[in-house]
Amino acid sequence: MNTSTPPTTDRLVRDRLAKLEALRRAGVEPYAYRFPVTHRAVEAKTAFRDEGPAIRVALAGRLVGLRRMGRSTFAHLADQSGRIQLYFQIDRLGVDTYERLELLDLGDWIGVEGELFRTKTGEITVRVDRYEVLAKSLRPLPIGKEEVDPVTGERRVHYEFSDREARLRLRYVDLAVHPEVREVFLRRTAIVRALREFLDSHGFVEVETPILQPLYGGARARPFVTHLHTLDLPLYLRIADELYLKRLIVGGFERVYEIGKDFRNEGMDRSHNPEFTMLEFYAAYWDYEDVLAFTERLLPFVVERVTGSLRVPFGEHWLDFTPPYARLSYDEALRRWVGVDPRQASLEDLRQRLAEVDPDAPPPATRPEVLDALFKAAVEPHLVQPTVILDHPRALTPLAKPKRGDPWLAERFELFVAGMELINAYSELNDPIDQRARFEEQARARAAGDEEAHAIDEDFLRALEFGMPPTGGFGMGVDRLTMILANQASIRDVILFPTVRPERHG
Repeated sequence: MNTSTPPTTDRLVRDRLAKLEALRRAGVEPYAYRFPVTHRAVEAKTAFRDEGPAIRVALAGRLVGLRRMGRSTFAHLADQSGRIQLYFQIDRLGVDTYERLELLDLGDWIGVEGELFRTKTGEITVRVDRYEVLAKSLRPLPIGKEEVDPVTGERRVHYEFSDREARLRLRYVDLAVHPEVREVFLRRTAIVRALREFLDSHGFVEVETPILQPLYGGARARPFVTHLHTLDLPLYLRIADELYLKRLIVGGFERVYEIGKDFRNEGMDRSHNPEFTMLEFYAAYWDYEDVLAFTERLLPFVVERVTGSLRVPFGEHWLDFTPPYARLSYDEALRRWVGVDPRQASLEDLRQRLAEVDPDAPPPATRPEVLDALFKAAVEPHLVQPTVILDHPRALTPLAKPKRGDPWLAERFELFVAGMELINAYSELNDPIDQRARFEEQARARAAGDEEAHAIDEDFLRALEFGMPPTGGFGMGVDRLTMILANQASIRDVILFPTVRPERHG
């Protein structure tokens, strides 16, 4: 057994270490192997009846309240479902076992057995006749202090643990002391479950594609670079799943999807984290209009399944996911909110307008970069309700088919909600000759300074040369959808362990 102790001089930690040793001297192992749970807290409360035979339960969780009153003690135990009151009596437990309650602290994990009863104040409670220490907490949790308004009876909890960076860095503490944070991530799980349910029911097959890739692609982004020593091979963390999923369409799968991690070595803000989760799907024989029609079925299904309504609060807004969604062309959006025609304006004019809209933006090197920056700065903030932006410039979309009747454009749509891009979809380019020309155009843009331009992927081109049927593609940020449906202003609040600055010591 490892008997080393935490390197700390904190008095509270020292006191807990002393109690730990006292438990062991009393023959109690303070780190158990298991405990047979029969009910969670909420299940136990639901099962209780004032009339009828007594119900016996075994529960486990953290101690979040402890009030010693001589020969009896009240406590509260919290598990994932909620809280329940415990009642310990010296006459029921015996003197030695009862007095060992003095060695327990808030934050300790315990298991209890006993019968349910209702106290004189009406609270359903476990009358404990056996308890077990499951894990001694050596560091005190910053558990909030609860106050009850004497007039309204409203309960208010004041938390000590409020520093934002600390909460993100010590997410395990954040989850332990803020039950509402756990609810956010339970909602995220419900979102992913609903996405899978809808796609599976419509003939899509879930697959897995490589995260480590010899050549990154599928989006405009800078990659993270690593190295495989065994093969002396540079590798990249994927920035998108697209090119491998389309290889599967070449191979004969007709509908595929993946929900997985992507990685982009770029800035961090309220809607961007270097590591994030995407849903991508590809359907043979579809174009972007088919994908849009499917989107207007998928999204309402998920929203209503998770929230119970198609109207959801987000900040100061109520977002309405009732289809059909508003539609606007890319050109029209820039003319409306920027006052420029993206086809006619010169590169210098576009740069000047960007400097007016966003004075802090560095001057982009290429026309596609300027258009992209203008759209993000001047158009996206206006797209609060679900809004479809259609038909982007072809130069911004190297993996999409040209628009029928207007080859300056690509058959692409983006769905924006709450000022954020949520969905990006194409009629996928399946002409290998055209795709090679697009890659070469991207290579020239990269040479001109566009760090996010697409690299030439010879293996993907070879796959297209074997033949890919007409295909509709779709990508959606799962984190951003969670932000919206959980009413969270920052992407870091919907990622369990987001990227944060290193902790400073000393």
